[in-house]
Amino acid sequence: MTIAEAAGRAREASYALLKVTEEDRRRVLGRLSCLLESEKEAIFEANRHDMARASEEGLAQPLMKRLSMDDAKLKTLRQGLASLCDMPDPLGRVTLKRELTPGLVLERRTCPIGVIGVIFESRPDALIQIGSLCVKSGNAILLKGGREAAESNRKLFEILRESGRGILPDGWCALMESRDEVNDLLKQDGKVDLIVPRGGNAFIRYIMDHTRIPVMGHADGICHTYIDADADTDMAVEVTVDAKTQALAVCNATETILIHEGAAGRILPVLCEALRKRGVEIRGCERTRAFAECLPADESDWYTEYLDAIVSIRVVSSLEEAVEHINRCGSHHTDAIITENDAAADLFFTMVDSAGVYRNCSTRFADGFRYGFGAEVGISTSKLHARGPVGVEGLCTYKYVMRGSGQTVAGMENGGAKYTHRDLM
Repeated sequence: MTIAEAAGRAREASYALLKVTEEDRRRVLGRLSCLLESEKEAIFEANRHDMARASEEGLAQPLMKRLSMDDAKLKTLRQGLASLCDMPDPLGRVTLKRELTPGLVLERRTCPIGVIGVIFESRPDALIQIGSLCVKSGNAILLKGGREAAESNRKLFEILRESGRGILPDGWCALMESRDEVNDLLKQDGKVDLIVPRGGNAFIRYIMDHTRIPVMGHADGICHTYIDADADTDMAVEVTVDAKTQALAVCNATETILIHEGAAGRILPVLCEALRKRGVEIRGCERTRAFAECLPADESDWYTEYLDAIVSIRVVSSLEEAVEHINRCGSHHTDAIITENDAAADLFFTMVDSAGVYRNCSTRFADGFRYGFGAEVGISTSKLHARGPVGVEGLCTYKYVMRGSGQTVAGMENGGAKYTHRDLM
């Protein structure tokens, strides 16, 4: 089947999905959870083949970790599915109800986007996360996973498709495997409503430059932790080390640490020692190197997403200087401040132009599962439609529904009646 044919089937399925009840969508999610458990040995076997091939090809260790499927990841997937099942139906919610004139009522009602194409990286568990969110939100989906996870993706897709058999319409999901199919997918405007790419900067820029289909996502994850003058030392060290090292090859790991000059003397030596114990290479500005031994950082470090055991550190003279650095050098993904000063935190929240802005906690919390969304289709740094971790709500749009009793515009504008614009909810 060609991509054009798969996209056409998905478009037809998206209309049929509008009739699928919330109860049936919950049934599919329940089936999916059960199948993941009953088929787990087959999943792990497929993943072992992927891991062996990736090892032979020299895939970097942080990426190997993302590629692996184990009991812990499977448990997290099933927890996410249970959370999705418990969430209210995102469809058909009335978010505005307004009387325009007596007998003429306008509603704004949530509905699915339609057909979503998702191109994702080596994590095979992303296939289930994305698929389950589309089930919950009533969308059809075209999936393209990384070559390194081919066997795992095939098995997980088989389970996803089986979970909807007899309940969801044929063609509601499809899996693409070849790189050439990505370019074919990008040409399917009119059949595909949204593209969500998950990968490196160059890849996402390529997607954006080669399609007329709207694209939602983020190109980089250059996240910051700023340690303020009024930061608690123990908290600053513990939170910052977690933000950098809890997982390395992820978009919400801190890549640059900024520290106020008033805290550098007491915190930097302790922090750098803790990072070195975790195997992190430290690159610092000239002022950083006065407080702790490290490699010199150059200008390019402030714009780099390492996705590895490397971090850059800069000493700043003020909170305002930290904010300016974040807004100029960052990717508007997730940035945190460590401080005991409420006014400093409020200014940071107001001035940092990012999808996620945190106080006294790790940037690693930027995740749909951790937000209680059940899962995420990706993280968006866009300011339109959806921002931050994109869960079920980010896969919905809305339509306006109006109920009248014979009103006409000519009748209204010729003085027959007046607009009341009275909100009813």
